[in-house]
Amino acid sequence: MKPELFIKRSFINAPAEKVFDWHAREGAIRRLSPPWAPLQIISKTPGVDTGTQVRLKIKTGPVFSAWDAEHTACEPGRMFTDSQIRGPFKVWRHTHRFTPDKDGCMLEDSIEFAMPFPLDRSGLINAYIRKDLNRIFNYRHAVTRRDVPLHLSGKLPGPLKIAVTGSSGLIGSNLVPFLTTGGHDVYTLVRRSPDPDKKEIFWNPEKGVLSEKDLEDFDAVIHLAGENIGEVRWTDAIKQRLTDSRVKGTRLIADTLTRLKRPPSVFLCASAIGFYGNTGLDIVDESAAKGSQYISDMCEAWEAACEPARVSGIRTVNMRIGVVLSPQGGALSKVLTLFKCGLGATMGNGDQYVSWISLEDTLCAIHHLMADRTLDGPVNLSSPNPVTNSYYTKTLAKTLKRPAFLRVPESLIRARFSQMGDEILLSGSRIIPSKLLDSGYTFLHSDLTSSLTETLGVTET
Repeated sequence: MKPELFIKRSFINAPAEKVFDWHAREGAIRRLSPPWAPLQIISKTPGVDTGTQVRLKIKTGPVFSAWDAEHTACEPGRMFTDSQIRGPFKVWRHTHRFTPDKDGCMLEDSIEFAMPFPLDRSGLINAYIRKDLNRIFNYRHAVTRRDVPLHLSGKLPGPLKIAVTGSSGLIGSNLVPFLTTGGHDVYTLVRRSPDPDKKEIFWNPEKGVLSEKDLEDFDAVIHLAGENIGEVRWTDAIKQRLTDSRVKGTRLIADTLTRLKRPPSVFLCASAIGFYGNTGLDIVDESAAKGSQYISDMCEAWEAACEPARVSGIRTVNMRIGVVLSPQGGALSKVLTLFKCGLGATMGNGDQYVSWISLEDTLCAIHHLMADRTLDGPVNLSSPNPVTNSYYTKTLAKTLKRPAFLRVPESLIRARFSQMGDEILLSGSRIIPSKLLDSGYTFLHSDLTSSLTETLGVTET
């Protein structure tokens, strides 16, 4: 049976050689993986030269399937091909072409594929595969169109040497490939035995272990580590653990940076919009005072732990991050299955505001914070258009083409989650990212529908 052929072409506003280099760098596979179709990289040899290989696990529906591929052809700056060695297809050859075109290049992905046996003579399976490929490559090309020109813009001198904590979390696991494909030299701080070949640095916040020599000569440190705050019912012991997981690690890094002979020029530390507490209908920005909830006190202590770095002269930014939208983790991932089943529900009366931000804007805003030397102190990372929980629920359901008529009573939320339910699910904050906007940052997704449409890979209704 003759293989099917799928082709996707897009103009990229960057030279062909630069777009090729971006695809060839460490992290490209992860960066191009759609958030709704996650993959696991089991092993990979560097680059895309002929003979290099990659072993993956790719999720299809509820199961992961093995996928081994080898690069079978390569013309630096112009093309490379990867072919399936082992996987679900009888034939899979993916050729990436980069053809100079005026001031940029034409990116072409062409895929020859065939199933192992004629499962469907009517062509329905091949039609389904084509539809899925179209979704995937629409996303991949959108990422390429954004990332490559941004990294070539010169906003960040490069390559930079960057240290990242929390690299296994939602933001960190996406930030690292975003930075490495941009040509930066990224090291990650880990609590287990480090692998020097993977540029890992050992630290233990609980015991105060972090070697000064390991943090010398970095241009930027990005601190994202902290225990997930919405996973368990809060007790006094849990609240202390959540606070300690943020404050101890932050203070350890900040203190260590002050003792370096060559400290970084910028220290970006995660915080949260929980700093403002429940703002009701009031619109607030970075000038607002701290709220009165536990989560507000936690964020205040978290940010205060950065003070040694700030006092020592290091530009220090407290990133007050909103609800990051991604099916890979966070609030959206927790309810996505229910919404897909038509069981989406409004929390309480639905009037509480959700200050959200797309994962892509989170990454690009971090890039902006590293580049803009005028930004320091608290900076809100959230969309300029917060929405009510009721609107969020309706929009998510509409995006998924599902109903959402249910409502979870406040009494049930409080009975099940106690203080955590009160502060996370029933409280709201109507946040505006004034500092980002005033500094010239342009949001990729300023409206909720566009963000959900891209991250879920669905067609806008």
